[in-house]
Amino acid sequence: MAVVSAIEGMGDHRRQIASNRTPRQINRNLIYNLIRSKGAVSRADLARLSGLQRSTISLIVEELIAGRWVLEGESASLPRGRRPTHLQLNTQRAVVALDIHPSQTTVAVADLSGRIVAQRVVKLGRSSGETVKGIIAAVRAMMESNSDRTFDGVGISLPGRADMQMQRTIFAPNMTWSVDGIRSQLEQATGLRVVVENVANACALSEVWFGESDGQHDLVVVNVSEGIGTGIFANGRLMRGEDGMAGEFGHIEVEQRGQLCGCGGRGCWETVASNRAALRYFHSLAPKKPIPSFDGLLRLALDEDPKATKVIEKMMRGLGGGMRMIASALAPKEIVVVGEIVGAWSRFGKLAQVELERRPLAHVPVLRPVRDSDTARLRSAVALVLTTESI
Repeated sequence: MAVVSAIEGMGDHRRQIASNRTPRQINRNLIYNLIRSKGAVSRADLARLSGLQRSTISLIVEELIAGRWVLEGESASLPRGRRPTHLQLNTQRAVVALDIHPSQTTVAVADLSGRIVAQRVVKLGRSSGETVKGIIAAVRAMMESNSDRTFDGVGISLPGRADMQMQRTIFAPNMTWSVDGIRSQLEQATGLRVVVENVANACALSEVWFGESDGQHDLVVVNVSEGIGTGIFANGRLMRGEDGMAGEFGHIEVEQRGQLCGCGGRGCWETVASNRAALRYFHSLAPKKPIPSFDGLLRLALDEDPKATKVIEKMMRGLGGGMRMIASALAPKEIVVVGEIVGAWSRFGKLAQVELERRPLAHVPVLRPVRDSDTARLRSAVALVLTTESI
């Protein structure tokens, strides 16, 4: 399924109907996404929501059932007349999700609704080769322990930029081990199709598939982790740029003569607003204290620790300041934040909002945290696989 298919079934469905000049595939994707987004829906509901004729709905639904994408569920209870049979996604079909970080990788199984049904963390090996072997072993073990499911592919979110065949890394300044060739090795080991994407791009697609975006307006996902990455969804598709390098706002200088960045520059946005930046701030305030994990730092701040609170406040102001670049350059409808910082958004998010609005802008985007932040990066793997799947 092409990227544009991810927006079929969102917003005004009647605008998505295929004419004689568009492929039948568009109507299939439209119906599939309606079933996905509604959870359980009847054929009559699909006709009403899509504007397609009931005969067309019936043909498409039968194809989806035959392909085991969709299952027929229990009949709905109505006061009189024929009881409609509900349709729902076949959640026995699943995707293997890999969320790669510099220090560890999470391997998970997610069903087609984006629900995470199992996961485990893989620690780094002593070398890149050992680490990749450990990841492959974990994937195979996860598939074996969920052998009652049918797997449609493997989706990998990567904190960096790689070529589309994933045989080499183009730009991954925060990675301490090489993931080059992992796509082909996983395909050989599992027999599944493997899709690799920058984590911010993957999360942007996931927002359209599973999030609160209507799929009709431009959005930017800001992934805040060891570094900062941005994924841009504009005009109904991902914006990739030359060599897939669009969206590297994290490596734009925001502080002259600032901290050295992994990219070789100084004062980049991620040196003032990433998880690593926050831990560096904390160490400067409390040099004799053990440096906690970022999650530990967040817990300290939420427990009113004054130094941790000061650090997170500084980080949030840095985030909001960098988001002004995005708002000025791209004018998206929304900026969606992904990462551990979302866990403290209700307490500290307003600081980023204030900084975003501190200087006049022609358009101020909606700034919001991602829904279900703990699984957002893993959930994006399903969007990756389905975006390239032929439904």
